[in-house]
Amino acid sequence: MYKKIESYDQDKTDVIAKNYTDIISSIGEDIHREGLEKTPTRCAKSIQFLTQGYHIDPDQILKDALFKEDYKQMVIIKNIELYSLCEHHLVPFFGKAHIAYIPNNQIVGLSKIPRIVDVFSRRLQVQERLTKEISECLQKNLQPEGVAVVIEASHLCMQMRGIEKQNSTTTTSAFSGVFLTEEKTRLEFMNLIQSKLS
Repeated sequence: MYKKIESYDQDKTDVIAKNYTDIISSIGEDIHREGLEKTPTRCAKSIQFLTQGYHIDPDQILKDALFKEDYKQMVIIKNIELYSLCEHHLVPFFGKAHIAYIPNNQIVGLSKIPRIVDVFSRRLQVQERLTKEISECLQKNLQPEGVAVVIEASHLCMQMRGIEKQNSTTTTSAFSGVFLTEEKTRLEFMNLIQSKLS
């Protein structure tokens, strides 16, 4: 039977929980109310889980799964779900990443690309930097002919607060190598991520 196990540093959890206790009290809530008694500890564990990407080496993830292969065509993984925290307000933004690379005598295990997305998204982020970090990490470790990354996301900092535009989405992109220099290759990628193959 599969069982998911999460572990947390107790000292760190206690410190973070104390801070959440102060925050909840400061907004006028009764921290001793039944529904809130365990909230600081839950939040302390939650924020550690949501920012676990700081403690994972993305380079090592890719280096452990590189394989020599004489394949020269585009490899695309699209609709990779991502969840992150906006570093300006600490509220979520979420969406999908579409990623492609053109191998240069080596490929990477397909599951590693979504893992790279997770590593960088599980940090305090802005979408622009997240897009760039994923692209640069893949370019550095795979040394392909080129990398393309497009992220489409909804930001709760725009939807729940501030301007409160619930239907807005943000799209960012990062291209390197042939995706940057060859318009035909870039357009092929953009057409493929928008198409529904069945």
